Amino acid sequence: MTADTPAHTPTAAFREAYEQAMALWPVPVERLDLPSEFGSTRVNVCGPADGPPLVLLHGGGTTSAVWYALAATLARTHRVHAVDQMGGPGLSAHTGRALRRPEDLLDWLDGVFSGLGLASAALLGHSYGGWLALSYAVHTAGGGSAPGARGRVNRLVLLDPTQCFAGFRPSYLLRALPLFVRPGERSTRRFLEWETRGAPPAPALVRLMGRGAVEFRAAKVVTGPRPDAARAGAAVPTLLLLAGDSRTHDPRRVAARAERTLAGVRIATLAGTTHHSLPYADADELGRQVLGFLPTQLPGGTP
Repeated sequence: MTADTPAHTPTAAFREAYEQAMALWPVPVERLDLPSEFGSTRVNVCGPADGPPLVLLHGGGTTSAVWYALAATLARTHRVHAVDQMGGPGLSAHTGRALRRPEDLLDWLDGVFSGLGLASAALLGHSYGGWLALSYAVHTAGGGSAPGARGRVNRLVLLDPTQCFAGFRPSYLLRALPLFVRPGERSTRRFLEWETRGAPPAPALVRLMGRGAVEFRAAKVVTGPRPDAARAGAAVPTLLLLAGDSRTHDPRRVAARAERTLAGVRIATLAGTTHHSLPYADADELGRQVLGFLPTQLPGGTP
């Protein structure tokens, strides 16, 4: 999408599917639409207003609704900001500056942090969102491009991130092909049933993903080279949580390379989970791992 391309306006059917998926969240949610040079970014916010801030970045082809199983756990202690990524499925409206390069995505995230008034926050990303989260941590460790960007990421949590430490398995890419050739709920369900070994997410989420694949078919995914993780390793404490049964990539290879390139990284593998089931399959254990790593108080504050 370029700045001259008309923004996609979600249909009423997509918005209805989005609201049905968000209804799975077991906690009250505040909806924010942050204006920026790129357009309007939808952020779903929950948790105590005075809790340490945590920003969530979902994987490709999904929306912030994907965090339905984890939201309540995280929101007990943290102010959770679940972001609909700009340019893809969701309710963020890409009506302004083009997103052509990874640098554009990093500028967009700078704007999200500024719009939320976050001088420092923990950042958690899953899959493609993990690639974006690590890229942003590298970006801010070097000072970023926005005033005050240095040090914005105080903790980094990567959930089975893609294109950070290892490539995709060919079998995964082959199975994903129908999502692009015949997008829709049926192909989405079949793919997720295969990758999750028969444990896809809630039907409302599958429906939303399938409808998003159709409505946002023309959206271009902005990606780039593997982030220079070594630049962020010394500056940002990092937790890498891997899906033990991931069909997306080899978790052992991901762990080995991460250990070589991320100084002090903490690595754990969640047995019985797959790449796409990780955000919801064992939410209690996932939440325990994440909250055990994140700060439990604001800088200079009290527990």
